Order: sequence, then C-alpha cells, then structure tokens
Amino acid sequence: MANNGTLAFHRLSVSVDVIFLSAFDEALWTLLRRRRESPFRGRYAIPGGFLQGDESLDDAARRILREQTGLKRVYVEQLYTFGAPRRHPRGRVLSVVYFALVPRSRVPVQDAFTLARLDVPWEGETGGPVGAKTDGGELGLAFDHAAMLGMAVQRLRGKLEYTPIAFHLLPETFTLLDLQRVHETVLQRPLNKDSFRRRMVASGQLEATGEAQREVYHRPAELYRFAGRAAV
Repeated sequence: MANNGTLAFHRLSVSVDVIFLSAFDEALWTLLRRRRESPFRGRYAIPGGFLQGDESLDDAARRILREQTGLKRVYVEQLYTFGAPRRHPRGRVLSVVYFALVPRSRVPVQDAFTLARLDVPWEGETGGPVGAKTDGGELGLAFDHAAMLGMAVQRLRGKLEYTPIAFHLLPETFTLLDLQRVHETVLQRPLNKDSFRRRMVASGQLEATGEAQREVYHRPAELYRFAGRAAV
C-alpha cells in the first residue's frame, strides 16, 4: 500500500519467447540467436520480444515467429510462464514461452539465427535443462533458456503418446517409416516397427493418399497424410 492509501504497483515487463523445434537426422533442432547486447552478450537465446499493448499473447507469439524467422501457419502452443524474481538481470520480467513445431522442409535458413542440435541429458519425461550444440561444440545459453528448452522437450515427449502432435513435425504426406522416425527422434529410443505401424493404422489418424514415393532406390512406400490436418 502506498502512503496515500492507493496500491503501489511494481514495474513489470512481459516477454514472449517462441521455441522452434524440428526433428530430423535423429535429433531435435532449434533456432537460436547470438546476443549482441548485454546482458549475456555473446550467448545464445530463443527468439522472443516484448508483448505489445494491443495484442494477445497468442498473437504476440505468432508475430515474433513471423517477424524473426519468416514462418507462418505452423503449429504453435503455449508452454509455460517463467517468472523467477531474478531471472532477468535488469528487472522483473515474466516470459510467456511458446513452442512451434516445424517440418524439416520448412526450416528457415537465416544468417540471424543458428540451427542447433538439442543435447538432452535425461531419459523419458524426467525433465531438466537441455543444452544446444553445433559442429563447433556446446553453445552458451542466455537467461534461463536451457530450462525453457528442457520443458519444451518434456512437453513434446509427454504429448506424443496421447495426441497427434508428431504430425506437425512432418510434411503434408509421409511414409509410416517417416512417422516412426519422428517418434524415435523425439523419444530418443527405438520402437518396434510392427507394433508401431499397427497402432498408427488402427488410430484412425492416418489417411492413405493412394500414392507412393517417387525417385527412390528401393520399393516405393505408400504415402499417408494426417486425417485431422487443418489450418493453424
């Protein structure tokens, strides 16, 4: 309570950070920007920005993703709000974190960002900080972004078994092997081929396209699409 009997409000800023996730080459990948300013100059950060006064959190997440990576119409989901009192060295900043799932074919190539491979040191849904690497080695992460990446992986693994979230990491048409590889990449463990395929076919989530792969050096596999795919 202020001296004049009115409530005293502390200054509070709200940022929105959007974790980019893609799955290919047996790894999960993310986009990070090297900070050129303090704090954490030289370290790597998740794409983000401050909430504008006339927009919702969801709109802010899509704006940041569009403006900073050029991506539109991809799956975006709110993850968590990080609000530890001293998470930002310059004051009280809440970060509302989202994650975006992007097929390999839509991974943007931009000089402003580094495509980094996630280094997950835990199994299953244990949770905890996650690192990021390039061929040059481990990247130093800014703020609490290692914890943010860890929570995104934990959420993705947790939803894999009971939601069709994996389909957002695939192109519009794909083979059953493509689908299995995405699941194995996210989970970081092998799956039984026969039981996985039976479960996927029986799920009602797949729709046969009537087409097969082209220009392959083996017997062409049948192509499917996600039966529930819709605009996002």
